[in-house]
Amino acid sequence: MRNVRIRSMEKQLPTRIVTSEEIDKKLGLPNGWTEKKSGVKQRHYVENETASDLAAQAIVKALNKADLSLDDIDAIICTSGTMEQAIPCTAALIHEKLAPNKPIPAFDINSTCLSFVTGLDVISHLIHSGTYKRAILVSSEVASVGLNDKQKESYVLFGDAAVACIIEQSDKMEASKIYASKMETYSEGAHYTEIRGGGTGLHPNFPHDPEDNLFDMNGRKIYKLSARVIQPFVSQLLETANLQMEDLKAVVPHQASGMAMRLIGKKLGIPAHKLVNVIENYGNTIAASIPLALHEAIQRGDIQRGDTIMLLGTSAGLSVGGIVLDY
Repeated sequence: MRNVRIRSMEKQLPTRIVTSEEIDKKLGLPNGWTEKKSGVKQRHYVENETASDLAAQAIVKALNKADLSLDDIDAIICTSGTMEQAIPCTAALIHEKLAPNKPIPAFDINSTCLSFVTGLDVISHLIHSGTYKRAILVSSEVASVGLNDKQKESYVLFGDAAVACIIEQSDKMEASKIYASKMETYSEGAHYTEIRGGGTGLHPNFPHDPEDNLFDMNGRKIYKLSARVIQPFVSQLLETANLQMEDLKAVVPHQASGMAMRLIGKKLGIPAHKLVNVIENYGNTIAASIPLALHEAIQRGDIQRGDTIMLLGTSAGLSVGGIVLDY
């Protein structure tokens, strides 16, 4: 058990809203196809904003909400699945925009769609041990620039967003704590979700298919593999936490797609009122999707201080990860 709590959360969205009707027209699809296929009514796309712009703005909002300043922060961790540029890490670019008075360490943790969950897991140990007193996790995703309009099933899913989360040590008498965390990787699915270009394998200096620089997903294979592993994974996570599904106030899943949300609910027997679902307003925002859904549920009052919840998701790899905590 880790004595760590979420102090505050805030989001920053690009100003441009893209409806599913617009995407139907752009891709030459029948009216209503995009919303029916994806479960998304609208999503946000960047115009002139960058990932570091959105992240810095979300961080400032979260600090103001918590009545804190950057002087109170011991580390800035970018927990995103996309990167603004190859080097330096996105956290350094966010640090530059925030211009703190001291050289706060800034680094990235990337496990694609699970980056926030992985970051919370890793950094919570450093908070609990006293290495850090307080840290910022920020997931800032610009998915829209890398979509392939020839792959309609994936093109219609994604949106851009940033969410900042301040975590800190909690008093042993406080309700907030982390019970258990777990991550598993099934690399048989390593090539089910890819952007092959941009790294040393398919470097920009050497000729390759331009589509290798765009998002590529085999949704059917991801669905089958996820369906096979999700139930035993969650059972083991709950067993480690010494809890049952009935003990949870809410499950906050990765907002992958409307179909994925239905799969999680059905496979795990989660009642609709316990499953936090915000995909219709934002789409799949990669690593920002879980903290975005958590933030929305807190804002609505569906999750309150002391409630026991699970964060749960899958990511490219294929990996599955989760955390059980008292908010």
